[in-house]
Amino acid sequence: MEEAVFVPIDVPLVGDERHKNWAKIVESVDATKSSGWAFEGPFVATGGIQDLPAGSVLLVYGERGSRARPQIAAKVYSVNADATISLEAEAKGQAWARTLRDAVDRCLGNRTTDIDLSHVHDETLAAELRTRGWKVKPK
Repeated sequence: MEEAVFVPIDVPLVGDERHKNWAKIVESVDATKSSGWAFEGPFVATGGIQDLPAGSVLLVYGERGSRARPQIAAKVYSVNADATISLEAEAKGQAWARTLRDAVDRCLGNRTTDIDLSHVHDETLAAELRTRGWKVKPK
């Protein structure tokens, strides 16, 4: 099993710190839900430096405005190995979770995409493995 590499990230604060705000590392998405409960993973603190796994997907939620009529905003970032974050998607309003659900799902899929080598000739693959020190025997 490969050990995760953690990088220090300044987790942004979305909205106003006086109102509801949170962030989480999204590990999976429940496609049957269209609310914030669709995003599964551990919460992390906002507005400061946190050690996050490189390659992870960070969801940040916040509210601003009055308590009676809060304005909701949410942003999705990918955590880069060079300790930066890249904005992948953002949404505002009551439908923020459903708006971001497919984008988050795509981000999660992008980091685990397998390379299709079925079109590469067997001898080419074997030669590459040999150059990397592997012992390869034909079937």
